[in-house]
Amino acid sequence: MSRSIAVGIVGATGLVGETFIQLLEKSEYNFTELRLFASEKSKGRSINFRDQSFACQVLENGCFKGLDVVFFSSGDDISKEWAPKAVEDGAIAIDNSAAYRMNPTTPLVVPEINFHHIASATTPQIIANPNCSTIQLVMALEALKEFGIEEVRVASYQSVSGAGKEGIEDLVNQSQQVLRGENLQPGKTFILPIAFDCQPKIGSFNDEGFCSEEIKIMQETKKILDLPGLKISAFTVRVPTMNAHGEACWVTLNRDVDRATIEKALQACDFISYLPHNSEKSFHSYREVQGETNAFVSRLRKDPGFENTWMMWVVADNLQRGAAANGLLIAQRIFDKLS
Repeated sequence: MSRSIAVGIVGATGLVGETFIQLLEKSEYNFTELRLFASEKSKGRSINFRDQSFACQVLENGCFKGLDVVFFSSGDDISKEWAPKAVEDGAIAIDNSAAYRMNPTTPLVVPEINFHHIASATTPQIIANPNCSTIQLVMALEALKEFGIEEVRVASYQSVSGAGKEGIEDLVNQSQQVLRGENLQPGKTFILPIAFDCQPKIGSFNDEGFCSEEIKIMQETKKILDLPGLKISAFTVRVPTMNAHGEACWVTLNRDVDRATIEKALQACDFISYLPHNSEKSFHSYREVQGETNAFVSRLRKDPGFENTWMMWVVADNLQRGAAANGLLIAQRIFDKLS
């Protein structure tokens, strides 16, 4: 590597921001500079990185100058205002919010699938990181794309870490209340207590009754896979687990394909960990995917009621693969071109 990289993280004290820091610390890259940005209440807070201490800064005009890449993980409003300013200051902005995902001029990238959507990886620009539940779905679908995908139906079972630190706090606190026999107290994140319960709502509802998480999956999948005419339906559920998302998927192909051929395609993808149907172990669990960047696929079987339709279970770590790691994998390819 001929030179080091200057990096910034917006939302450094949030759950995804902290995961970015952990992944950068473990990476092989050298960094000439690390700037950590957070809210006013976290200004000056020290964060350790590779035996050094870095103080959190607040966002202000010109704060991104001299940076090569800036990771954004602070929500739509912050990204809408500040990601363009990062580009103006000469940086590449990798945005984890939903602010730019469906902008037709902004690449929405899962690097193993469509890094080619980035016309020039060294030009200052905004690159959108997809929704966490979308990422693991398209990773599985990419392996089947060669067979012609006509329809996709997916039901997700998403952990509370997808709602950030406060989502985790709600689950922990309310679980303790239940186990102590106390009355459940309202949380900070969920409308109803999440402990020992499931809630079929992630995000806000639109006039047709779809929640925003479902809309994200349906729209983003088409864009990432270059399948604008894909028929896709999603139903998302928040479940009382700490981390990782699971998805039950029904994929209808446009021709008859046997199990061996589909299994071979899944096994050939280096970003998928596939568990064959005849394995002693029968499925992937949330616990085993912690800290992993692959999508884990198991329980593959043909749907007896619908022609050319295959069912499968897809699990991934939503913080690692679904947020921070996907952004870092995008950045690594950029780092390699910058260095």
